[in-house]
Amino acid sequence: MQRRTFLGTTIASLTASGLAARAVAGQPAAAPAGTPAPKAGNQPRDTAAATKLGWELGTQAWTFRDRTCFEVIDTAKMLGLTCVQLFPGQQLNKDSTDLKVGPAMTAEQRSMLKDKLKSSGIRAHSFGVIGPGNDEKDVRGYFEFAKDMGMKGLACEPVIVGSYDDGKQQESWKLLDRLTREYGLYVACHNHPKPTTYWKPEVMLTCTKGMNNKLLGACADTGHWVRSELNTVEGLKAYEGHIYELHFKDVKDNVDRPWGTGGGDARGQLTELKRQGFKGPLFVEYETGSGTELEMNVAKCIEFFDRTTREIS
Repeated sequence: MQRRTFLGTTIASLTASGLAARAVAGQPAAAPAGTPAPKAGNQPRDTAAATKLGWELGTQAWTFRDRTCFEVIDTAKMLGLTCVQLFPGQQLNKDSTDLKVGPAMTAEQRSMLKDKLKSSGIRAHSFGVIGPGNDEKDVRGYFEFAKDMGMKGLACEPVIVGSYDDGKQQESWKLLDRLTREYGLYVACHNHPKPTTYWKPEVMLTCTKGMNNKLLGACADTGHWVRSELNTVEGLKAYEGHIYELHFKDVKDNVDRPWGTGGGDARGQLTELKRQGFKGPLFVEYETGSGTELEMNVAKCIEFFDRTTREIS
């Protein structure tokens, strides 16, 4: 009942502003004069079912790319989320237009970000998506940044030279194999749509075959599987035992939809993750939308997630 109250409060607040009807996909919504900003609900989400399953719901900061990193953290808190995946190059806050999130941040700047996360009760779980090659100094910088920020791993699409299935071990993957063992951080291979390198699960599985390194796995982007005309549940099955995190989506007609209303079988995905015994974070990620309309859609995803986890747990 707590969950219903929280999300009902959040969505009602957003709807009452009149922004939903005025929002245009891909453009910021304009608020009527005098409209108060949306505020967090007065009661927390009921996450007992998700906790029982070993799942945590967060957001990829890219979802709210229309705002700064600090504003993403505030939005995540408002929506009742508990973790984020930060992405490289996002402006840190409104006061530092030239300061971008990533390894180039100084110790003082990182401390600012750590303090913001801590005071908001939001955890930076991982960082990405990055495209590591075989330049060790460059790749090591990402590992050091993630380790210093208290993150668990990196989401990436390692550079492949030639064919992934020519029987040769890719230099980028060999470097990641070594650095994951050194730093104790995982590397989760992300997939963009066809025809990008990792659009189908077999590519990552082939690149890591024989490495015997459980820190090398997948960040399954289920919406991009739909865009590549792949079945989401079959994709998850192919990755069984290798999934560290997900960019969870429900896409229809190439547009992100509130979970349960798209063509990606969101409930089937969650049911399959339960069957596999997956433990870890699921990040809400939208490639479309902005402003309050986007916040409302993410709130609907959260409502679907909490309801469905309760039903299947």
